[in-house]
Amino acid sequence: MADTKQQFFKPTKVSTEKKAADTNSAARGIVQQEAVARDKKTERLRALRLAKEAATPTPPPQKRTKK
Repeated sequence: MADTKQQFFKPTKVSTEKKAADTNSAARGIVQQEAVARDKKTERLRALRLAKEAATPTPPPQKRTKK
């Protein structure tokens, strides 16, 4: 069992800029996924609304009578 110091400890510290870049990248990825999901949902709901509006005829407007 030739255990060495490098097996248990990191040889160098990770810079704060690297940590910030990783966090920023992860956050941007999550936001991008949410935006894509929101756009898909919006398109699906829009298609359903337009299909429903096309299926139901609109009633003709009633004429207003003067008093």
